[in-house]
Amino acid sequence: MLFSDHPRTHYGNAPAHEVICQLRFPTILTINNVEPADFQEAIRDVFPQYARRQDVPAPKITGVGGPNMQVERQAPITNYHFLSADGRWKLNLTKDFIALSTLGYSCWEDFAHHLDKALAAFIQIYKPAYFQRVGLRYVNIFSRVKLGLEDVSWAELFAAAYASALAEPDLREEDCLALGTDLQLKLDNSCRAKIHAGLARIQNKAPNAPQDNELKFILDMDLSMGGNVPCTMAAGALETLHIHGGRLFEGAVTDRLRQAMEPR
Repeated sequence: MLFSDHPRTHYGNAPAHEVICQLRFPTILTINNVEPADFQEAIRDVFPQYARRQDVPAPKITGVGGPNMQVERQAPITNYHFLSADGRWKLNLTKDFIALSTLGYSCWEDFAHHLDKALAAFIQIYKPAYFQRVGLRYVNIFSRVKLGLEDVSWAELFAAAYASALAEPDLREEDCLALGTDLQLKLDNSCRAKIHAGLARIQNKAPNAPQDNELKFILDMDLSMGGNVPCTMAAGALETLHIHGGRLFEGAVTDRLRQAMEPR
């Protein structure tokens, strides 16, 4: 089953690599043109580091297939970065969205705690009309070496919907050069999920960095709620997405993998 009612569990050896929350709102031009000093002051105790970057959007192409096709350059977008002291939590603010991401995810309550104050300050200072899209993304990377499962097949660790061809008895894992499953699901009347699951080697792009050649399993879940979500309902929307994400995660893993992740 894709969705599981397995009780919510905290794992001591959790695979969460990065968790990202993004809330998109109707464009607020002030954010692009004026330094967010008041906003920084409101969150500076949690996010003391600050940087500003100019992002250049991809060109807009119009008239494709016709005689007057045009490529229009887009104006740069100012992206404000606010980082925690240890650099593991990052808050981004642009004229179109506010986002929180972390490489140090431990549990939903901790993530929500980091978001609550920043989101409340943003709503108070900039007064967005509503949120057009509320998104929550979990990027999970499973390492059999880290989990002590080097001799266990992926097909024993993941549900058939995600292990796909690896569950076939006549396919040896070492003969599988690539594997990927992509799903787009309707979760309820307003929520959707885009899921990618598959094998990959994680490359370290830093200069002269040592490379890890272990083949890992990726479970990337991008959950979203559309429509015009009132600002007062943003926290509830994220909680709903978190619950959906938990059911999908538990539906993807087997009991063998759960035990290796050290349930608490």
